[in-house]
Amino acid sequence: MVDGFVDTPRFRLIEAPPLARFVLRAPDAALKAAGKAYGLALPEGLNQGASHGERGKPGARVALHLGPDEWWLIVPEAEGPEVAAALEAALASHPHSLVEVSHRQVGFVLEGEGAAALLNAGCPLDFSEQAFPPGMATRSLFHRVGLMIWRMAPGLFRLEIDRTLAPYFVTALAEAAKDHS
Repeated sequence: MVDGFVDTPRFRLIEAPPLARFVLRAPDAALKAAGKAYGLALPEGLNQGASHGERGKPGARVALHLGPDEWWLIVPEAEGPEVAAALEAALASHPHSLVEVSHRQVGFVLEGEGAAALLNAGCPLDFSEQAFPPGMATRSLFHRVGLMIWRMAPGLFRLEIDRTLAPYFVTALAEAAKDHS
């Protein structure tokens, strides 16, 4: 989808496989029902992520707690309709909002020992492991591009970006990579 991927000995950016993405807004009272329907307990701690299964494989689940009553839910694309139906049924007695944002977003995986330094080249957050440990997730900016960042492991980040801004993001990251290679 996007040309100019970054691939150096210190870091690599690859596009994630096609995924279904949902933004769930719900009160804490609905978390248990939502987690059971989703097949993964939703993280209660703000800016935390949880997952099970292999990325992009059937049954894989990601849940990111990004706001006081907001979770991003990410599953393989083919499972999107089934997941949405299960969540709507489980949350029918709770006030909630479930919005599919699959086609608005594009996902990337940034990996390698220099991944955190590369993100710091254009993002105001501290990506040291002490300040942004594995499991942490938040929103921020990379240059002018809004993105969601989830640190999956020490040298492994999941990034979600508006599809229309993805070419600009990849170009900006590639420019930053020239200084960090």
